[in-house]
Amino acid sequence: MLRIIHTADVHLGARHNDLGNQAATQRERQFAAFVAAIDLALGEKVDLFLVAGDLFDSNVQPRRSVERVAAQLKRLGEARIRTVIAPGTHDRYDRSSIFRAYDVKAMAGSTAEDDWVTVLTPDLPSIHLTACDVVVHASVFATKRAPHSPLRDLDAATDPTRATWHVGMVHGSIAIPGKTDRDEVVITTDEIAATHLDYLALGHWHSAQQGKAGDVTYAYAGAPEPVALDQDRAGKVLLVELDQAGGGGKTVSVVERQVGRTRFERTELDAASIATQPALIDLLVRQADPDLVLDARIVGVRPDELDLDVDEIEAALAPSFLKVRVRDVSMPALTEGTLPSPDTITGAFIRDLEARIAELEAVPGVVGGTDVDTAPNGEAAELRDALRLGRLLLAGHEVSL
Repeated sequence: MLRIIHTADVHLGARHNDLGNQAATQRERQFAAFVAAIDLALGEKVDLFLVAGDLFDSNVQPRRSVERVAAQLKRLGEARIRTVIAPGTHDRYDRSSIFRAYDVKAMAGSTAEDDWVTVLTPDLPSIHLTACDVVVHASVFATKRAPHSPLRDLDAATDPTRATWHVGMVHGSIAIPGKTDRDEVVITTDEIAATHLDYLALGHWHSAQQGKAGDVTYAYAGAPEPVALDQDRAGKVLLVELDQAGGGGKTVSVVERQVGRTRFERTELDAASIATQPALIDLLVRQADPDLVLDARIVGVRPDELDLDVDEIEAALAPSFLKVRVRDVSMPALTEGTLPSPDTITGAFIRDLEARIAELEAVPGVVGGTDVDTAPNGEAAELRDALRLGRLLLAGHEVSL
């Protein structure tokens, strides 16, 4: 049996410009997830630790960051676990590559005479790890955009080493028409099947997922800690077991293992059940968790008396969560009960606006001027707000705009 920890897209050193003063904290969370992956490899006593690209977020990193990574890889070597790294699209192997600037292998205590740490390059597209009876393949390019498919010339069935296992690494996208056409590195499932690999370790997509093409099992490990705070399938590495079954057959098992701390939760709140903005804040703060990314949506029909300021709500909740997003997609109510006479200002105002709102909301795919997955938009939503404010003003209420 060959046992592997497969990770990718660690993106150490990411700037996280959208997080402000939380950016440094998130960078440490990413490094902590990498350490957790190392700890898992040690605890599971695996044979091989694979990094399928983008270990670093860019090729510009301080030496101290590289030393921290090397110290973790050294732990693996001391436990007789081999590491193979493939550069990705962020830490690509160009002239300014971080793997050219720093000898990660030597920094991790590995020498030219051993294979404890290997960084694959255009000149070293594969490594035969005889102690593990495996060949690890990866076509590495010196440019961000691949000049051709990295699987173009790979067929494990013709490999002369006669190793029991053949494992590939690719940092790129599986072709999806209309979605991956502009990606830098693209492969197809037909190309995967033609490699005759036992396992293909993929990187680039930050959500863990797996599949099969022909006889080849492939998987994305996803980012061990989210790089952007909307990646709710990140936070994992993969424990891969390759075994020889009876009769010469082979089996491949891929199990997701959690290493990241970030959690995601989406919640919907009926606007009709919310009494006031402070009451809404009190309700949401009960879920306070520094590791939680909370996405709260306010839906339904909003009472006239309910005034919500999303920016104020998010600011009040921010100290209680890793990240919080509040979206108000509720709709102001239409008029209930008997309408005033059309000869009055109030009656004419209500009838005109409600007639126009009805016309707009009759458009297919639009409900109350609101796209179900986004914030209110369009003229219908604006007119509902205008109707609500007009009713309040005409009834003598004070309204803050």
